[in-house]
Amino acid sequence: MKKLALIVGFIFQTILAYAQADEKIHWMTLNEAIDANSKNPKKIFIDVYTNWCGWCKRMDATTFEDKGVIKYMNATFYPVKLDAETKDTILFKNKAYTFVPEYKSNEIAAFFLNGQMSYPTSVYLDEKLDLIGPMPGYLTKDQLLPVLKYFGNNTFKTKKWEDFLKENFK
Repeated sequence: MKKLALIVGFIFQTILAYAQADEKIHWMTLNEAIDANSKNPKKIFIDVYTNWCGWCKRMDATTFEDKGVIKYMNATFYPVKLDAETKDTILFKNKAYTFVPEYKSNEIAAFFLNGQMSYPTSVYLDEKLDLIGPMPGYLTKDQLLPVLKYFGNNTFKTKKWEDFLKENFK
C-alpha cells in the first residue's frame, strides 16, 4: 500500500510540475533560441534589460506573469532574456559581439536597439533571425499582447500598425 501511495504521489508531483511549467515564460539564452529555431523555426522575442532598471523589473513582475502573455509567448516565440550589460561575448550571425566599457553595454544590445539604448526594449526577430524591429519601453499586458500578435501572426507584413489596432482592438 505504501508503494502505491508513493507511486501515486510521484505521478501527481510530475503532473503538477508539467502544469506549472506552462505558467511561466520559457526564457532562453539567445544561443538556445537560435539552436531551437534551427530545428523548429519560430520568431524570437528578446527582452533587452539591465539589472538596475526598475521598469524592467516591473515588467517581469507584471506583464510577463500574465497568463495570456505567457500562453501566446510560449506558443509563438522563442523568448529570450538579454542583459544589455553582459560581459559575455555573444556570437550572432557569425559575428562576435562584446562588452564595450565606454558605452556600458554589449555591442549586441546596441545592434538590436539600433543604437537607441533604452530599457526595457522588446526586440523581434523573424524565423530567419532577421531583425523585425525593437519596441522600447515598459509595456503592460494590454499593450504587449497586441504587439505580440501583430508580429507573431505576420500581420506586420500586410497591415499598418494603426489599421491592425482599429480592426482588432476597438
